[in-house]
Amino acid sequence: MLRHCDTSHFTLWFVSREPLSELQLTLEKQSYPLTEEEVHSVPLGQHAFQYLLHLSRPELLTPQTVIQYRVSAKGIDDLFNNVKALGYGDADSPHLYFSQTLTQVWHGSCRNPHHHSEDALVAADTKLAQLIDKGNNERPALLMLSGDQVYVDDVAGPMLSAIGQVIEKLGLHHEAFHGANIAGSEAISYRPEHLYLRHKNLLPRTEYPAKTALWRWYINHPIFTSSIAENHLVSLNEMIALYLLTWSPELWELIDLPKEVEGLSAANQLRWQREWQNLLAFKAGLKQVRRLMAHIPVYMMFDDHDITDDWNLTAKWEQAAYGHAFSKRIIGNALIAYTLFQGLGNAPSQFDAEVRPLLDGFFARPAPETQDDLIDLLLKFEQWHYTLDTSPKLVVLDTRTRRWRSESNLAKPSGLMDWEALMDLQQALLGQSKVIIVSPAPMFGVKVIEAVQRMATFIGASLLVDAENWMAHPGAANTLLSIFMHRKTPEQFVILSGDVHYSFAYDISIRFRRSSPNIYQITCSGIKNQFPEKLLPFFDKLNGWLYGHFSPLNLFTKRKRMSLRGRRPNGERSKRLVNRSGIGILALAEDGEPTKIAVLHGDMTETRFEPPRQE
Repeated sequence: MLRHCDTSHFTLWFVSREPLSELQLTLEKQSYPLTEEEVHSVPLGQHAFQYLLHLSRPELLTPQTVIQYRVSAKGIDDLFNNVKALGYGDADSPHLYFSQTLTQVWHGSCRNPHHHSEDALVAADTKLAQLIDKGNNERPALLMLSGDQVYVDDVAGPMLSAIGQVIEKLGLHHEAFHGANIAGSEAISYRPEHLYLRHKNLLPRTEYPAKTALWRWYINHPIFTSSIAENHLVSLNEMIALYLLTWSPELWELIDLPKEVEGLSAANQLRWQREWQNLLAFKAGLKQVRRLMAHIPVYMMFDDHDITDDWNLTAKWEQAAYGHAFSKRIIGNALIAYTLFQGLGNAPSQFDAEVRPLLDGFFARPAPETQDDLIDLLLKFEQWHYTLDTSPKLVVLDTRTRRWRSESNLAKPSGLMDWEALMDLQQALLGQSKVIIVSPAPMFGVKVIEAVQRMATFIGASLLVDAENWMAHPGAANTLLSIFMHRKTPEQFVILSGDVHYSFAYDISIRFRRSSPNIYQITCSGIKNQFPEKLLPFFDKLNGWLYGHFSPLNLFTKRKRMSLRGRRPNGERSKRLVNRSGIGILALAEDGEPTKIAVLHGDMTETRFEPPRQE
């Protein structure tokens, strides 16, 4: 997988079953023997070794040019020579193509392996193959994945069985637990009769009272709030195995995954078969997904399901989660896995000073003390966000770990970014004429859904409806809107988001101002996930009736000074929301204005969001 690549950086991530030495990178005909500082190796287990190659040189790469690359090691001339279906056409090695000028960007979020919808990354690979075959230079500069690349909290029964097999086959490291009802990860059973029961038998529970939607008080409720947490992962080796199964077609060839198993209830037997069928379709497309990621720089940011559902949604949730030794370990393990498989490749140098020494020390000698030290560091780490020196400038936000906690009620939703983080965002925007902001949750969402979330929060059920949106916290909402209305901020704002499992696009301006910046909220979700099919059309119509462009109800919202116009999917008259898996395609003009906003679906059809009608 290609990661951070620009004119002076080349970053490549891969996992090998054997340790490698004397690595050498060849770009076109220029070879670079790699030093220890340029090769970050992590022994994930006895037969799994992660490598992140990060080469930095002035004018290393030429933009908008096809650059072949190869990696060799001691005794191996070409590591990828025998990898099946890795190149496009007749190419015998993968290549890199990138651009500092972002004329086209592909983006998306929410890829759930056992969801019944098609994997849009497979369609993206087919699309890229067509562009390469035609010699078309209208190729994407990068692929932006804005959250929920894995679902740690929503794992299918067959996937959990596969995870158990991967742990054994690769010899992934085990760990001891504190505050759990089992001694450690070695005691975890992957037998069929123990599947779909973790929410009852394994996940930790709180011991303090909490208010529910019915204003009833109760104790001993789950810390992990996902409604489908029956197979929630807990150990680090499970999460490593999940990432490998999400991206590796070869690993699936080693897995024994029968269609039927003994020991499940009748309901869970049907669930297993449904999930098994969806996973077969998922793994069938993994070679194409790998090929796509080997040819285009991939950037990522976490959202909640990469760690756990409702991660840091309220201060009360944080108190419960981090005040319990086992739940803190589970969350910390997910952060370690995110760092390894996603975070390091975004901006490698940001992790060198603090994170890498502890990370390397832990994997060199896994022990409970070093694991806890690493988790403590990651929970305090504040450099998950990053920017790319592109045109427009790309600013990727961390909306999960620097929360603006509610001061009136700890059970109310926290702001997605605190005041200091928002001031850092404003400083990153000053002096820019055009910018792309990546916010996992939409900054400007569907108002009627936000209203439902606000009512649920009022009766104490914010966790029930995932009531986290930019407008849910007054301080964060007002500060964010002030940034857009600042006279020195960019003239062109493009906001890329995901999270919500449906797609839409808004054209936004500031009311009663002649020189308003042009703001575009573009949401594409999910890559392999969807909103409940019968519910979204109802919300779509209700939102149009209550909060349409000319509705006076807009004057009673926090964003009353902003004018929002919904774009029309394929020119439809009243529809604004698209509930179908896909990958977002964004094309930009030289001044940063979108010339194409579309979603590519699994059957290679496109939904194009047309500009609003002019009065």
